Amino acid sequence: MSAATPTPGKALLSVKNLRVHFPIRGDSPWPWTAPRVLKAVDGVSFELHAGETLGIVGESGCGKSTLARALLNLVPITDGSVMWHGDEMRGASAAAWQTKRKAVQMIFQDPLASLDPRMTVAQIIGEPLRTHCPELTSVQHNEMVLAMMLRVGLTAQQINRYPHEFSGGQCQRIGIARALILKPQVVICDEPVSALDVSIQAQIINLLKELQAEMGLALVFIAHDLAVVKHISQRVMVMYLGRAMEVAHKHALYDTPHHPYTQALLAAIPVPDPRIERGKTLQLLQGDLPSPINQPSGCVFRTRCPKAIAQCAQAIPPLRQVAPQSQSACILD
Repeated sequence: MSAATPTPGKALLSVKNLRVHFPIRGDSPWPWTAPRVLKAVDGVSFELHAGETLGIVGESGCGKSTLARALLNLVPITDGSVMWHGDEMRGASAAAWQTKRKAVQMIFQDPLASLDPRMTVAQIIGEPLRTHCPELTSVQHNEMVLAMMLRVGLTAQQINRYPHEFSGGQCQRIGIARALILKPQVVICDEPVSALDVSIQAQIINLLKELQAEMGLALVFIAHDLAVVKHISQRVMVMYLGRAMEVAHKHALYDTPHHPYTQALLAAIPVPDPRIERGKTLQLLQGDLPSPINQPSGCVFRTRCPKAIAQCAQAIPPLRQVAPQSQSACILD
Protein backbone atom coordinates (compact mmCIF):
# COMPACT_ATOMS: atom_id res chain seq x y z
CA MET A 1 0.00 0.00 0.00
CA SER A 2 1.32 3.41 -0.83
CA ALA A 3 0.77 6.49 1.26
CA ALA A 4 -2.55 8.21 0.84
CA THR A 5 -0.83 11.50 0.12
CA PRO A 6 2.81 10.67 -0.64
CA THR A 7 5.52 13.24 -0.23
CA PRO A 8 7.93 13.49 -3.19
CA GLY A 9 11.17 11.64 -2.71
CA LYS A 10 12.21 8.32 -1.26
CA ALA A 11 10.40 7.14 1.86
CA LEU A 12 12.39 7.14 5.09
CA LEU A 13 10.25 4.25 6.34
CA SER A 14 8.35 1.75 4.23
CA VAL A 15 6.24 -0.94 5.92
CA LYS A 16 4.51 -3.66 3.90
CA ASN A 17 2.14 -6.32 5.24
CA LEU A 18 3.73 -6.22 8.68
CA ARG A 19 2.59 -8.97 11.05
CA VAL A 20 3.46 -9.48 14.70
CA HIS A 21 1.93 -12.68 16.09
CA PHE A 22 2.55 -14.16 19.52
CA PRO A 23 2.02 -17.88 20.26
CA ILE A 24 -0.05 -18.36 23.42
CA ARG A 25 0.97 -21.46 25.37
CA GLY A 26 -0.07 -22.79 28.73
CA ASP A 27 -3.86 -22.46 28.35
CA SER A 28 -4.29 -26.12 27.38
CA PRO A 29 -3.71 -29.13 29.66
CA TRP A 30 -2.28 -31.15 26.76
CA PRO A 31 1.35 -30.48 25.75
CA TRP A 32 0.77 -31.67 22.19
CA THR A 33 -1.96 -29.10 21.57
CA ALA A 34 -0.86 -26.46 19.09
CA PRO A 35 -0.54 -23.01 20.68
CA ARG A 36 -3.12 -20.40 19.82
CA VAL A 37 -1.96 -17.24 18.07
CA LEU A 38 -2.48 -13.67 19.25
CA LYS A 39 -2.47 -11.41 16.19
CA ALA A 40 -1.28 -8.11 17.64
CA VAL A 41 -0.44 -6.59 14.22
CA ASP A 42 -1.89 -8.28 11.17
CA GLY A 43 -0.93 -6.96 7.75
CA VAL A 44 -0.25 -3.23 8.23
CA SER A 45 1.34 -1.18 5.43
CA PHE A 46 2.31 2.49 5.21
CA GLU A 47 5.10 4.87 4.22
CA LEU A 48 6.66 7.79 6.06
CA HIS A 49 8.50 10.60 4.28
CA ALA A 50 10.87 13.28 5.49
CA GLY A 51 9.33 16.04 7.57
CA GLU A 52 5.82 14.56 7.82
CA THR A 53 3.85 13.19 10.75
CA LEU A 54 1.78 10.02 10.54
CA GLY A 55 -0.76 9.79 13.35
CA ILE A 56 -1.89 6.34 14.48
CA VAL A 57 -5.11 6.07 16.48
CA GLY A 58 -7.37 3.34 17.78
CA GLU A 59 -8.75 1.75 20.94
CA SER A 60 -6.54 0.16 23.58
CA GLY A 61 -5.49 -3.29 22.40
CA CYS A 62 -5.59 -2.50 18.68
CA GLY A 63 -1.82 -3.00 18.24
CA LYS A 64 -0.51 0.58 18.08
CA SER A 65 2.30 0.16 20.61
CA THR A 66 3.24 -3.28 19.30
CA LEU A 67 3.54 -1.79 15.83
CA ALA A 68 5.82 0.96 17.17
CA ARG A 69 8.08 -1.55 18.88
CA ALA A 70 8.21 -3.80 15.84
CA LEU A 71 9.47 -0.89 13.75
CA LEU A 72 12.50 -0.66 16.05
CA ASN A 73 13.02 -4.42 16.40
CA LEU A 74 11.99 -4.30 20.07
CA VAL A 75 9.56 -7.16 19.42
CA PRO A 76 10.12 -9.86 16.78
CA ILE A 77 8.40 -9.50 13.40
CA THR A 78 6.44 -12.55 12.24
CA ASP A 79 6.07 -11.58 8.59
CA GLY A 80 6.24 -8.62 6.26
CA SER A 81 8.81 -5.96 5.45
CA VAL A 82 10.24 -3.00 7.37
CA MET A 83 12.59 -0.84 5.29
CA TRP A 84 14.53 2.07 6.77
CA HIS A 85 16.12 4.36 4.16
CA GLY A 86 15.66 1.64 1.56
CA ASP A 87 17.35 -1.08 3.65
CA GLU A 88 15.37 -4.15 4.67
CA MET A 89 15.62 -4.50 8.46
CA ARG A 90 13.57 -7.61 9.07
CA GLY A 91 16.04 -10.20 10.29
CA ALA A 92 18.91 -7.68 10.24
CA SER A 93 21.87 -8.25 12.54
CA ALA A 94 22.46 -6.35 15.76
CA ALA A 95 25.32 -4.49 14.06
CA ALA A 96 23.03 -3.37 11.22
CA TRP A 97 20.45 -2.11 13.71
CA GLN A 98 23.15 -0.29 15.65
CA THR A 99 23.94 1.82 12.60
CA LYS A 100 20.24 2.68 12.14
CA ARG A 101 19.42 3.62 15.71
CA LYS A 102 21.28 6.91 15.46
CA ALA A 103 18.74 8.03 12.85
CA VAL A 104 15.66 6.46 14.46
CA GLN A 105 14.68 7.16 18.05
CA MET A 106 11.64 6.64 20.28
CA ILE A 107 9.74 8.61 22.93
CA PHE A 108 7.85 6.37 25.35
CA GLN A 109 4.43 6.65 26.95
CA ASP A 110 5.30 6.76 30.67
CA PRO A 111 7.70 9.68 31.22
CA LEU A 112 9.05 8.51 34.57
CA ALA A 113 9.17 4.76 33.91
CA SER A 114 11.22 5.30 30.74
CA LEU A 115 14.04 7.01 32.70
CA ASP A 116 16.63 5.18 34.82
CA PRO A 117 16.08 6.40 38.41
CA ARG A 118 19.76 5.84 39.23
CA MET A 119 21.01 8.23 36.56
CA THR A 120 21.12 12.02 36.58
CA VAL A 121 19.56 14.11 33.82
CA ALA A 122 23.01 14.67 32.30
CA GLN A 123 23.70 10.93 32.22
CA ILE A 124 20.27 10.07 30.77
CA ILE A 125 20.42 12.62 27.95
CA GLY A 126 24.09 11.92 27.27
CA GLU A 127 23.79 8.13 27.14
CA PRO A 128 23.09 7.98 23.36
CA LEU A 129 26.20 10.12 22.77
CA ARG A 130 28.37 7.70 24.74
CA THR A 131 27.05 4.83 22.61
CA HIS A 132 27.05 6.38 19.14
CA CYS A 133 29.60 9.21 19.39
CA PRO A 134 32.49 7.90 21.52
CA GLU A 135 34.90 10.24 19.73
CA LEU A 136 33.45 13.31 21.49
CA THR A 137 35.54 14.92 24.19
CA SER A 138 34.00 15.41 27.64
CA VAL A 139 33.69 19.14 26.95
CA GLN A 140 31.87 18.57 23.65
CA HIS A 141 29.67 15.95 25.29
CA ASN A 142 28.64 18.26 28.13
CA GLU A 143 28.02 21.18 25.78
CA MET A 144 25.67 19.11 23.62
CA VAL A 145 23.76 17.81 26.64
CA LEU A 146 23.32 21.29 28.10
CA ALA A 147 22.26 22.77 24.75
CA MET A 148 19.60 20.07 24.32
CA MET A 149 18.35 20.56 27.86
CA LEU A 150 17.87 24.25 27.25
CA ARG A 151 16.19 23.59 23.90
CA VAL A 152 13.47 21.39 25.42
CA GLY A 153 12.73 23.84 28.24
CA LEU A 154 14.90 22.55 31.08
CA THR A 155 17.46 24.65 32.96
CA ALA A 156 21.18 24.30 33.55
CA GLN A 157 20.57 24.06 37.31
CA GLN A 158 18.66 20.78 36.77
CA ILE A 159 21.52 18.93 35.08
CA ASN A 160 22.56 16.86 38.11
CA ARG A 161 19.08 16.06 39.41
CA TYR A 162 17.39 12.64 39.29
CA PRO A 163 14.09 11.74 37.57
CA HIS A 164 12.06 11.54 40.79
CA GLU A 165 12.73 15.24 41.36
CA PHE A 166 10.78 16.23 38.22
CA SER A 167 7.12 16.45 37.27
CA GLY A 168 5.63 14.25 34.55
CA GLY A 169 5.90 16.99 31.95
CA GLN A 170 9.54 17.67 32.85
CA CYS A 171 10.33 13.94 32.68
CA GLN A 172 8.86 13.82 29.19
CA ARG A 173 11.05 16.77 28.20
CA ILE A 174 14.02 14.74 29.40
CA GLY A 175 12.84 11.82 27.26
CA ILE A 176 12.49 14.10 24.24
CA ALA A 177 15.98 15.49 24.81
CA ARG A 178 17.40 11.98 25.02
CA ALA A 179 15.65 10.99 21.77
CA LEU A 180 16.81 14.09 19.87
CA ILE A 181 20.38 14.43 21.14
CA LEU A 182 21.62 12.39 18.16
CA LYS A 183 19.65 14.54 15.69
CA PRO A 184 17.66 11.62 14.24
CA GLN A 185 15.59 11.70 11.07
CA VAL A 186 12.64 9.76 12.48
CA VAL A 187 11.11 9.76 15.97
CA ILE A 188 8.43 7.28 17.00
CA CYS A 189 6.21 8.80 19.70
CA ASP A 190 4.32 6.08 21.57
CA GLU A 191 1.47 7.99 23.27
CA PRO A 192 3.90 10.61 24.65
CA VAL A 193 1.21 12.83 26.21
CA SER A 194 -1.41 10.32 27.44
CA ALA A 195 -0.06 10.37 31.02
CA LEU A 196 0.07 14.17 31.25
CA ASP A 197 -2.40 16.87 32.26
CA VAL A 198 -4.24 18.58 29.40
CA SER A 199 -2.34 21.87 29.78
CA ILE A 200 0.99 20.01 29.82
CA GLN A 201 -0.09 17.96 26.80
CA ALA A 202 -0.45 21.14 24.77
CA GLN A 203 3.03 22.30 25.80
CA ILE A 204 4.63 18.99 24.80
CA ILE A 205 2.76 18.86 21.48
CA ASN A 206 3.82 22.40 20.63
CA LEU A 207 7.40 21.57 21.60
CA LEU A 208 7.40 18.55 19.29
CA LYS A 209 6.03 20.64 16.42
CA GLU A 210 8.70 23.29 16.97
CA LEU A 211 11.47 20.69 17.07
CA GLN A 212 10.08 18.97 13.99
CA ALA A 213 10.16 22.21 12.00
CA GLU A 214 13.59 23.11 13.32
CA MET A 215 15.24 19.70 12.78
CA GLY A 216 13.23 18.40 9.82
CA LEU A 217 11.98 15.38 11.76
CA ALA A 218 9.55 12.76 10.54
CA LEU A 219 7.22 11.56 13.30
CA VAL A 220 5.09 8.50 13.91
CA PHE A 221 2.68 9.82 16.54
CA ILE A 222 0.54 7.28 18.41
CA ALA A 223 -2.35 8.47 20.56
CA HIS A 224 -5.92 7.79 21.72
CA ASP A 225 -7.00 11.42 21.48
CA LEU A 226 -8.10 12.20 17.93
CA ALA A 227 -8.04 15.94 18.64
CA VAL A 228 -4.35 15.73 19.54
CA VAL A 229 -3.60 13.65 16.45
CA LYS A 230 -5.36 16.18 14.23
CA HIS A 231 -3.28 19.00 15.71
CA ILE A 232 0.09 17.42 14.94
CA SER A 233 -0.37 15.02 12.00
CA GLN A 234 -0.51 15.37 8.23
CA ARG A 235 -1.86 11.85 7.68
CA VAL A 236 -3.75 9.53 10.01
CA MET A 237 -4.01 5.74 10.16
CA VAL A 238 -6.91 4.26 12.13
CA MET A 239 -6.23 0.78 13.56
CA TYR A 240 -8.59 -1.88 14.89
CA LEU A 241 -7.55 -5.36 16.08
CA GLY A 242 -4.14 -5.12 14.46
CA ARG A 243 -5.35 -3.95 11.05
CA ALA A 244 -5.55 -0.57 9.33
CA MET A 245 -9.17 0.45 8.81
CA GLU A 246 -8.53 3.80 7.13
CA VAL A 247 -5.52 5.87 6.05
CA ALA A 248 -6.11 9.43 4.92
CA HIS A 249 -4.91 13.00 4.96
CA LYS A 250 -6.11 14.55 8.22
CA HIS A 251 -8.55 16.97 6.59
CA ALA A 252 -10.08 14.22 4.48
CA LEU A 253 -10.38 11.89 7.46
CA TYR A 254 -11.89 14.40 9.87
CA ASP A 255 -14.19 16.05 7.33
CA THR A 256 -15.41 12.98 5.40
CA PRO A 257 -14.50 9.74 7.22
CA HIS A 258 -15.26 6.66 5.15
CA HIS A 259 -14.89 3.64 7.43
CA PRO A 260 -17.68 3.08 10.00
CA TYR A 261 -15.09 2.66 12.76
CA THR A 262 -13.53 6.02 11.97
CA GLN A 263 -16.99 7.58 11.92
CA ALA A 264 -17.73 6.16 15.38
CA LEU A 265 -14.44 7.40 16.84
CA LEU A 266 -14.97 10.91 15.49
CA ALA A 267 -18.58 11.00 16.72
CA ALA A 268 -17.34 10.29 20.26
CA ILE A 269 -15.16 13.44 20.37
CA PRO A 270 -16.80 16.00 22.70
CA VAL A 271 -17.59 19.42 21.22
CA PRO A 272 -16.80 22.50 23.39
CA ASP A 273 -20.06 24.21 22.38
CA PRO A 274 -22.87 22.88 24.68
CA ARG A 275 -25.57 23.57 22.10
CA ILE A 276 -23.81 21.52 19.43
CA GLU A 277 -22.94 18.78 21.91
CA ARG A 278 -26.58 18.41 23.05
CA GLY A 279 -27.82 18.20 19.49
CA LYS A 280 -25.20 15.69 18.37
CA THR A 281 -26.27 12.14 17.52
CA LEU A 282 -24.01 9.64 19.24
CA GLN A 283 -22.87 6.53 17.37
CA LEU A 284 -21.93 4.33 20.31
CA LEU A 285 -20.19 1.08 19.43
CA GLN A 286 -21.95 -1.99 20.76
CA GLY A 287 -20.08 -4.69 22.65
CA ASP A 288 -16.43 -4.99 23.56
CA LEU A 289 -13.31 -5.26 21.46
CA PRO A 290 -13.01 -8.94 20.36
CA SER A 291 -10.02 -10.95 21.54
CA PRO A 292 -7.04 -10.77 19.17
CA ILE A 293 -6.70 -14.52 19.76
CA ASN A 294 -10.16 -15.26 18.33
CA GLN A 295 -10.70 -12.60 15.71
CA PRO A 296 -13.95 -12.47 13.73
CA SER A 297 -13.84 -13.86 10.21
CA GLY A 298 -13.71 -11.43 7.33
CA CYS A 299 -13.72 -7.81 8.46
CA VAL A 300 -12.55 -7.73 12.08
CA PHE A 301 -14.87 -4.79 12.83
CA ARG A 302 -18.06 -6.45 11.57
CA THR A 303 -19.22 -7.69 15.01
CA ARG A 304 -19.56 -4.07 16.20
CA CYS A 305 -20.32 -2.37 12.92
CA PRO A 306 -23.84 -0.88 12.57
CA LYS A 307 -23.62 -1.24 8.78
CA ALA A 308 -22.40 -4.86 8.63
CA ILE A 309 -23.89 -7.21 6.05
CA ALA A 310 -23.45 -10.95 5.46
CA GLN A 311 -20.70 -10.36 2.91
CA CYS A 312 -18.53 -8.73 5.59
CA ALA A 313 -17.86 -12.16 7.16
CA GLN A 314 -16.57 -13.76 3.98
CA ALA A 315 -13.20 -12.09 3.32
CA ILE A 316 -10.81 -9.57 4.85
CA PRO A 317 -11.31 -6.29 2.95
CA PRO A 318 -8.03 -4.73 1.80
CA LEU A 319 -7.24 -1.04 1.98
CA ARG A 320 -8.22 0.58 -1.30
CA GLN A 321 -8.45 4.08 -2.65
CA VAL A 322 -11.93 5.52 -2.06
CA ALA A 323 -11.14 9.23 -2.52
CA PRO A 324 -8.12 11.24 -3.74
CA GLN A 325 -6.64 11.42 -0.22
CA SER A 326 -8.33 8.49 1.51
CA GLN A 327 -8.00 4.71 1.66
CA SER A 328 -10.53 2.53 3.45
CA ALA A 329 -10.84 -1.18 4.27
CA CYS A 330 -14.61 -1.47 3.93
CA ILE A 331 -16.53 -3.32 1.22
CA LEU A 332 -19.33 -0.76 1.46
CA ASP A 333 -17.14 2.10 0.18
